[in-house]
Amino acid sequence: MGSYFGGMLARAGVNVTLIARPAHVEAIRAGGLFLDTVSFQEHVKIEASTEPSAARGADVILFCVKTTDTESSARSLAPYIAPGAIVVSLQNGVDNAARMREAAGIDALSAVVYIAVAMPEPGHIKHLGRGELVVGELRGSAHLSEPPGSARTQRIASLFSSAGVPCQVSNYIEADLWSKFIRNCAGNAVTAIAQVSYAQAARNPESRELMGQVIAETVAVARASGVQLPDEDLAEMMSFFQSSMGEAATSSTAQDLARGKRTEIDTLNGYVAGLGKKLGVATPANFALYALVKLLEEKLVK
Repeated sequence: MGSYFGGMLARAGVNVTLIARPAHVEAIRAGGLFLDTVSFQEHVKIEASTEPSAARGADVILFCVKTTDTESSARSLAPYIAPGAIVVSLQNGVDNAARMREAAGIDALSAVVYIAVAMPEPGHIKHLGRGELVVGELRGSAHLSEPPGSARTQRIASLFSSAGVPCQVSNYIEADLWSKFIRNCAGNAVTAIAQVSYAQAARNPESRELMGQVIAETVAVARASGVQLPDEDLAEMMSFFQSSMGEAATSSTAQDLARGKRTEIDTLNGYVAGLGKKLGVATPANFALYALVKLLEEKLVK
């Protein structure tokens, strides 16, 4: 995801440096970043480094690490953030910005990301569908004294829009984060356990019913925690899985398990189950999916 959005910005002429793992960096240095999208295929020239220090002096930092690495990556990044730089959390989950602030004093913007993207091999980004963003200020941000649509949210929206990436500013980003989070909780674990696409899971009557139960539980937890969510239309959400994400799109959780990597399940269904227990909201479907993915992690992750 970070390589997709960084690549789109670089393609539009923005000076971008990707901070990534060695194999990805080596491939980019050798042949550029290959953006294989639904509308074009292009090798994009872009700088790449394995070191967090490469962020030194940047005006904008896109924070795209797995939620399991939020605190450690925030602490590694913090010494190199220039005064006035804008840090944007482009991650799954609903509490990353708060965790970054607590771990390293970083006051990040939150972003909701709607995209299906994968990395088939180092240096190659495969875009399968969508690709838009919503950004906003969380309650508790030092920038909340500014009018809705603060200067930095407007700057980020303008930056992405000029690179062909649709980006809207939200006045209540918590609700937007939770709306995306509900979709993640409904689809990620199911597709990961079965190793199927979102569309396949949404078509099957039994998994569709399970996903509906997860949605209802997650909405109940969100509202119990004070988030002002709109009513979620189950049929509309299933249509989202079947059409908006593309027939072949799979979840990041499914991709992680397929590669024998640790997933973000603790900050998805596990987060809902934990918060539900604290708030007195029953979450049996979320807990069952969380437990099964953790069992698969134990089996597959080396």
